[in-house]
Amino acid sequence: MPFQVRPISGSLGAEVYGVDLGSVDDEQFKEVHDLLMRHLVLFFPDAGGLTPQAHEAFGSRFGQLEVHPFLPKLEGHDKIVVLDSEQGARADVWHTDVTFAQSPPIASVLQITLTPESGGDTMWSNQYLAYEALSEPIRDLLEGTTASHLFVHPNGTFRSEAEHPVVRTHPVTGRRSLYVNRMFTRRILQLSKGESDALLEHLFAVSESPQRTCRYRWVEGAVAMWDNRATQHYAVNDYAGRRVGQRVTVMGDEPRGAEPRWGRFQEAGMSATTVKE
Repeated sequence: MPFQVRPISGSLGAEVYGVDLGSVDDEQFKEVHDLLMRHLVLFFPDAGGLTPQAHEAFGSRFGQLEVHPFLPKLEGHDKIVVLDSEQGARADVWHTDVTFAQSPPIASVLQITLTPESGGDTMWSNQYLAYEALSEPIRDLLEGTTASHLFVHPNGTFRSEAEHPVVRTHPVTGRRSLYVNRMFTRRILQLSKGESDALLEHLFAVSESPQRTCRYRWVEGAVAMWDNRATQHYAVNDYAGRRVGQRVTVMGDEPRGAEPRWGRFQEAGMSATTVKE
């Protein structure tokens, strides 16, 4: 029986029915993969609740699974991260996952196991459309620029920083997308700090604009998966109850873009190696 697909917005996202994620064969997996490339975010409302083993097995079809360096794990399953709002898991800032790594994740598969009575939706945004919404002069300016992405754990036990193209080319679709986010991107390295701050604020606003988003209301047991290379997401923090999810994340590839056109910006009297944020 063919899958039933229902787009949920004009920009990205689709619900898929009739899929047993715990037992997809090669042909069905190809169809799921093709749908993901087309819609960027897929939702499986009738997934029926994946066992930890099935969750890991399905995620592994896309590649090697990440063992996150510090997020809490499901007991006995170090590749399944537990996102519990009572333990601070309320990511209410637009972001793309783990862009502070040299090879950020390519995809995640999230199952919601507990929802509040109301609220607790998640939003995603289409970064292909964000790039395409920019004027031609701004797109030209960004060609070949790179940005630093940084995360430092509040307790100082973990720090990671990486440099990525501001515009990346998707390795499967060949489409260009904006690749900066408010949570982790610190500076466009070919610009002065003031220029970078101003331009990044504009790019963040474009990437988060409502007309390029979808919003999903969870039901317990529902599963979502998204392409981390061309989306951002935001967990809406508007609820009083508890929200719990379990997530596996597929290890990444190195973002690629246009060849650099300029070196790093050098402040007066400073060398390129001493430029700081």
